[in-house]
Amino acid sequence: MDTETSAEIMEATGRALCEHGYADLTMKRIAEKSSMTTSAIHYHFDTKEELLNAFLDDLIERFEEQLACDASDPRERLRAFLDAIFTPSEEGRDDFPVAFMELKAQAPYHPPFRERFRDLDDAMRSVVAGTVRDGIDAGHFDESDPETVARLVTTIINGGHVRDVALGEDPADTREVVEAYLGMQLGWTPEVEA
Repeated sequence: MDTETSAEIMEATGRALCEHGYADLTMKRIAEKSSMTTSAIHYHFDTKEELLNAFLDDLIERFEEQLACDASDPRERLRAFLDAIFTPSEEGRDDFPVAFMELKAQAPYHPPFRERFRDLDDAMRSVVAGTVRDGIDAGHFDESDPETVARLVTTIINGGHVRDVALGEDPADTREVVEAYLGMQLGWTPEVEA
């Protein structure tokens, strides 16, 4: 499948998922959000699950690109990571966190979904652990176990997503909690210039 077709299907899937939710998502509704027919989408994806697996792969790839930071200073990389996590998308899709939560809720029933969410978690933990390790080695952060810090940070982020969707809590509140934890654990504050 060419890149343009793939991008169109992924964008249409995201829009349809946000509008209709997981339970009411159909290939027909995805086609209505694109310039393609239902048959054309079925040509590329046999089932909704197969399409959603590809959608999650695309989402994770874009997220990993967003997390990439060329900064050599680990303090700057940690700040960039938090910005990537907590800065609202430019697309302004306020309903996306709900749609994403619906996909997470399907993970226990769809092992491929679970694997994709594991990949996403692994990507976040890898960035945090590597950044913490580099910061300790450079003398910027207090001594700590990078894997434990990464696990707790990603757990807080995931919990914050639930609080955002289920309780309407502002994600900025979760960022404050993450920053406070990192301050206590690493002696790092985002306001201090690198």
